[in-house]
Amino acid sequence: MKLLIASDLHGAAPAVRALDARVEAESPDRIVLLGDLLYHGTRNDLPEGYAPKEALAVLNGWSARVVAVRGNCDAEVDQMVLDFPCLADYALVEADGHMLYLTHGHLPGKTPDDPPALPPKSAFLSGHTHVKTLEERDGVLFVNPGSASIPKDGSASYAVYEHGRFALKALDGRTLAEGGWDGKPASGL
Repeated sequence: MKLLIASDLHGAAPAVRALDARVEAESPDRIVLLGDLLYHGTRNDLPEGYAPKEALAVLNGWSARVVAVRGNCDAEVDQMVLDFPCLADYALVEADGHMLYLTHGHLPGKTPDDPPALPPKSAFLSGHTHVKTLEERDGVLFVNPGSASIPKDGSASYAVYEHGRFALKALDGRTLAEGGWDGKPASGL
């Protein structure tokens, strides 16, 4: 199974269009969206190219393949215009025998610093910080794809999961870091 994972789009149409080009190039089975899809929120500056209606059209084009969770900037009004469910606090996805726990990362008991109990060889996927992360703790991978629109670590990004490995990638498709449960340390960060 191949997953493309993105977070913190914040209604930035240029970022969503760039991500759409990566969806086309990567050809994932599913698209995982970890929240903060259309609104920029009060803590962020207006992202470049903020045009939630344009971003919405692209996101709805992916609807048959999307699994999404709610971010702190998402609301019921977003669900009214999106063609896929987006208001769950978390979701569980099975991929190649691994449990992937999906959440935005802002709620107690659902943050990288306060995660739920997860078995070894599972992954905790979250966004919220706008900072890319790929690390293993006690057999659990913690993955944050960063932000495609308002990166707080210098480069817009997304992640890909395939065959038990994650890759953090720049919006131009370059691999920035990769790692998995195969005993090889994560490289690149």
